[in-house]
Amino acid sequence: MEMQSFWQKPHVQFLLTLILVGVLAGTAAYTYHTLKLAQGAYTGEATVNVTGEGEVTAIPDIGTFTFGVRAEGEDAATAQANATEAMGNIVAYLEEQDVAEADIETANYNLQPKYRYEERLCAGNGYCPPGERVIDGYEVYQNVTVKVRDLDQAGALISGVGERGATNISQLSFTVDEDAELMAEARAAAIADAQAKAEVLAKNLGMKLGPVVGFNEQGNNPVPYGFGGAMEERAMAMDAAAPAVVPTGENEFTSTVTITYRLK
Repeated sequence: MEMQSFWQKPHVQFLLTLILVGVLAGTAAYTYHTLKLAQGAYTGEATVNVTGEGEVTAIPDIGTFTFGVRAEGEDAATAQANATEAMGNIVAYLEEQDVAEADIETANYNLQPKYRYEERLCAGNGYCPPGERVIDGYEVYQNVTVKVRDLDQAGALISGVGERGATNISQLSFTVDEDAELMAEARAAAIADAQAKAEVLAKNLGMKLGPVVGFNEQGNNPVPYGFGGAMEERAMAMDAAAPAVVPTGENEFTSTVTITYRLK
């Protein structure tokens, strides 16, 4: 009987078969991995990010200004009574001019002592330290904010409170009382602007806009048109025959949105 060669033995052929299968499997895995790299590492969805802006202007329908009252007294009760009397006269005038009680609001009230240093007798011409600090009466500061709904009255009201002893008349500004609808209009305009930009980009890329997957808004508080700083000196120089001329201008409401769209 003729001997079988080494390579014809069953167990050797079985091992050769296993080796061949392993080589084929490794080659297939390597080929798949190489193709994935060739297609690009990023396999997520395509998106486009755009920014839109919207602006709405409106004529103000309300004005505000502030004024103060300062009063003094030998004791706290007297200082408060003097302040109450002075403020009462001004508030009565405002209400006579049809300013509603709800539109006159105290912004700050402060009662504090005043001090002085007692005189001290000093011998010779040397250094003489100040004497003891003692209370020398009390003073009241009260600041009030007035909302003016009839803008034609603004100048006359400023003159009127100044004539009745008000001090630190300042911060006259004009705003829109109900601004939520105006901000919504500015936001809608910003969204429309962003969508128009996104549609152009998608078309240039040969794609179409899909759903919104991200949104962010930055809005503004409209900057009131007004006169900065104190106006006490102006009010003191005015009288009922020549009220201040105060143009109201316009308020701007702006919205900036950033929107992310999915492309398809």
